[in-house]
Amino acid sequence: MRLKRYGRKRIVIVHERAELTDTPRFLVTNAVHWESGRSIETWAFRWAAELFREFGKQETGLEAVKRHLRLSCLAQSSLQRAPAVASEAEKFEFAEGQTTFGQRCRTIAREALRALLVMAKRLFVDGRSCEQVLEVLLPA
Repeated sequence: MRLKRYGRKRIVIVHERAELTDTPRFLVTNAVHWESGRSIETWAFRWAAELFREFGKQETGLEAVKRHLRLSCLAQSSLQRAPAVASEAEKFEFAEGQTTFGQRCRTIAREALRALLVMAKRLFVDGRSCEQVLEVLLPA
């Protein structure tokens, strides 16, 4: 079936009783190539999957793992996009002209340090003392 707002979907009507006297359930899926039996089977796993998700969040710290995975992916994306500039001391024969992982990390670290120094310079220009700048950079 094609729904104006959602596009092409498969709708499966499920009854618990063979006489069709109970209230039907309507299952809607993006998997238009699935047979109705597969849609019903997948729907039947919903409650077990929901219980597993809740248990994972509350008892095992699964949310922390998810956050860690997201941050790891973000770090990897940052490393891949970093415009690394190799210094003469960092040209290695094994890299064969390619930018190394270490060079990318060094570029990101240098940029972060540069931003920190620019901020400290601005604070000093604004008349802050060393203690005040230190409190901004490393709060107690």
